[in-house]
This record gives sequence, C-alpha cells and structure tokens, in this order.
Amino acid sequence: APGSIVAVKVRVDVLDNLAIGGSADGIPGGSITQRVPESAFRIKRAYGEVITPIGYFGAGRMGHDWGLGMMGNSGDCADCDSGDAADRVAYVTAALDHLFVGAYDFSSTGHLIPLEGSRQVDVEPAAGVRSMSFAILRWRDDAARRRRNRAGKLTPEYGVYVGHRWQNKDVPASYLPLDNPVEIDAAQVVDRGLRAWVVDGYFQLTHPWFRLGLEGAFVDARIEQASTIPGMLLPQPVLSRQWGGVVETELGAPGHWFTTGFDAGVASGDPAPGFGAQPALQGLYQPEAGDINGPQVAPPGDWRVDNFRFHPDYRVDRILFRELIGTVTDAMYVRPHVSAQLLDFGNARLKTDLAVIASWALTQTSAPGEEHPLGVEFDPSLVYHRDDGFAAMIEYAALLPGKGLDNPDLGLKATPAQLVRLHLAYGF
Repeated sequence: APGSIVAVKVRVDVLDNLAIGGSADGIPGGSITQRVPESAFRIKRAYGEVITPIGYFGAGRMGHDWGLGMMGNSGDCADCDSGDAADRVAYVTAALDHLFVGAYDFSSTGHLIPLEGSRQVDVEPAAGVRSMSFAILRWRDDAARRRRNRAGKLTPEYGVYVGHRWQNKDVPASYLPLDNPVEIDAAQVVDRGLRAWVVDGYFQLTHPWFRLGLEGAFVDARIEQASTIPGMLLPQPVLSRQWGGVVETELGAPGHWFTTGFDAGVASGDPAPGFGAQPALQGLYQPEAGDINGPQVAPPGDWRVDNFRFHPDYRVDRILFRELIGTVTDAMYVRPHVSAQLLDFGNARLKTDLAVIASWALTQTSAPGEEHPLGVEFDPSLVYHRDDGFAAMIEYAALLPGKGLDNPDLGLKATPAQLVRLHLAYGF
C-alpha cells in the first residue's frame, strides 16, 4: 500500500510473447476466432519486502537488474523479450550516501518429486545451484536525476558487484531431452564441482546536457566434471575466463529537439567455430567451420568456454545481434546515433531516430566466413508519442553483411537483410 513499509508485489504478464494470429482455432483457412492460450497469464515475479530501522529485507521471486543492463537485466523495457528473475533473499542498507547489498539466490534446485497435496521435495540437495552476491553502489532513481538536471547539477552514479555460484552434484537426466526417459535414482547423480566468480562495475555521469555510462564485467569459472553421462568421466576440467564492456554517451538535454551520441561494446571470444550465443542442451558435438552457432567447448580437443554473452535484452541493433546471432558475443561494435524532433503538437511529439552499427567478430574463426567484418546496419525510426502514454513507432533496419557472414565452404555469400516493425504502446 502507498506509504506502507510492508509490501507484497506481483508482476503478471498477459499474452506474453504471443504472436499475432498465432493461436487460430481449427484449420487456418477456416478459422474465425483465436483460442485462449494455456499460458495467457504468467506470474513473472512475486515477492515480499519490508523496510525496518536496520534496512530493507526482500524475499521471493524478484527481478534482477544491474548497471546499464549489459549483464544483469530485468527486462522491464517496452520492447524486452526476457529479463532476469531470481528466487532470492536480499538485504539492503544505506550508509555514507551508499547502498550496501547482500543476496542469496536459489538459482536451481535439484531433481524434484511430487508428493500429495501438490508439494514437491528435492531428493538430491547437493545438486542444487546456489549463488551469493554482494554490491556497493551509489544510485539515483529517474525522478532524482530529473530534479538534479533541472537544478543544473552533475549526478555521478557507480557500483561494484561481486557474485559467486557453486554446484557440487548434478542430475542431468532430470533436464536433458532423452529419447527414452529413465528412472531417477542414485545412479543418475554425477559429480559436477562448479565454481564461478563474477565481478561487474559500472559508472554513470548525468549532466543537464550529456550522459556518460560505462560498464565492464569479468567472469572466471571452473567445472571439475562436465560429463552429463553417469559413469563416463571426462579426464580434465572445463575452464572459462570471460570479459565484456560497454560505453554509452548522449549529448543534448532531455527533451531537447536534437540529441546525438556514440556507443560501443566488446565481448570476449572463443576460437571454436560459431558464436555460441545459444548453447544447446543436446550434448557436446564438434563445431564445424561455417557454423553461426555452436558449442564453444568440445572435448577432447577443446576444454575452454571463453565467449562472454551480453544479456539479450541489452539491445544494440535490430537484425544482426538481435535476430541472427541472438546477442552480442565474441564481437565488438561501434554505434553512433542521432535523434531529432520534427514536430511538437503541445501534448504530443513526432521525432526521428537513426543509429548506424558497425560490427566485427573478435575471434576470426568464430564467424561463418572466418573473417572479422560482420557488417554495417542502419536502424532508422519514426516515433509519435503523446503525454497520456500512447506511442506509435515504425522501425526499419537494413543490414549490409560483411565477409564474416559468408560461408565459403558451402559457396554461400551473405545477402542484405531488411526488417520493418510497428510498435503500438499504451502506457498507464
């Protein structure tokens, strides 16, 4: 309740990621209605929180967001498709104009069996994945930034995040796709020995006439036994060392008729063929030259996974990384952008945006064409936005592919790609 220090918050998504016309009833040519999908309502978050004299306590399934959203992204934007949610117990306290945060996450719980009363019991607690994180940050919300901008003040924000994740054992048969389901018993439990550390830092400086944002992350991980087949042990551990970073700039006051800026980003790579943006659960296979996606670890010749992956809701383009690859990984890009207001109707505005994204593969062997250039993409928009919350936007994108997207082994040459998308938003 407003003004209360105790709250229960729930987020319910309606018709989440449902394709228009995607639930036609009966034969498509004779359909006269749309069926209600089974998952029309999806509870994405549900958690409780309380503010006490010694700090904030929260528990439940809550969104996870950090920095500029490069690595941890709650997916709250109007065009986001996923977003991070954590089953978490969190504590936050304020001191010396900073926030101090500690959290314990139930990242995954081992094999569950149903009992009477719709309850479930974890039969192998050691197979659970747990995470702990600590952060120190100086942060302002949007209202505070606007207030300080109107006063002509400079607003610095920054933070450092350290996280650790571990798993001792695993039950692969509980989540891998199997042709013939097997009975889950003690014989299906395998040793795992997962240990991973992540460090992420960000800095943002907001001024009435410019904004600068920086974020960088480093990940170090080790899996002592990566085998998913009980009784078949791999002779050495799988190692991972990943890093990534972004810079965002914007020149021009919020609400000014013209703004411009320059963004850039880089994500570490792995020499295995394919970008490895979407790891598969079907097991490990040897990637081949020409693959656009493939496992970055393939024993016995490859025991490392070093490609850093941006969060898929951290959007830098509309075709290459968003649709073709899946996210920014094993690549670098530069992204100049401009925005200009064309008309002001008093309670509504019409503006146009343009971003140009040039991209390169960081590791040459990861690209299908085994060349660094991935292409240049042009992303213009026309946006109409009213003060009452309604907005309409037409997006266009054209990707001019580079040699890195060719497939010389099959004699295939990449051709230009285009996209047109219409957005209608009703905010309230």
